[in-house]
Amino acid sequence: MMGMMLRLILVLFYFSLFKYLTLIIGSPVFAYLSEKTEAIVNEKEHAFNWADLKRDAGRGINLALRNALWQSFYLAGLFLLSLIPLIGWITPIIALLVECYYFGFSMLDYSFARNGFTPAQSAAFSGRHRGLAIGNGLLFYLMHIVIILAPAYAVVAATLSVHKVKNG
Repeated sequence: MMGMMLRLILVLFYFSLFKYLTLIIGSPVFAYLSEKTEAIVNEKEHAFNWADLKRDAGRGINLALRNALWQSFYLAGLFLLSLIPLIGWITPIIALLVECYYFGFSMLDYSFARNGFTPAQSAAFSGRHRGLAIGNGLLFYLMHIVIILAPAYAVVAATLSVHKVKNG
């Protein structure tokens, strides 16, 4: 049973790193999608700006790398916990929630960057609204299984979520 838990955690770790590669490579597209979604929601004309796109994409890449490191740190701890009988049974669920939180945080940050949040403010907001980050990350995670364009949908969902929280 413990061998199965170990394999499950290692598979989750592999797939999470693959998803971060998707976040890093797709960062310019995600930054643009987030901008365009916010412009549509606010019924404003979207003025494309290469400098803003480059800045937002760079921030997205840096955040994805940071989140990959933190998530790896937490997954390593969960791996050790998975070796303890009974506690090991719930570690895959906790690992999934941690993974979804960091993916959701990455998606939400595109809107935060545009709204003038510093990376520290973005992290604080995501920490206070863990459910929002986990929900958006879960959308990203589940759609990755089914649809290759999952990150695009997750960015749009994250932008809409931030807009609703900010204006709601």
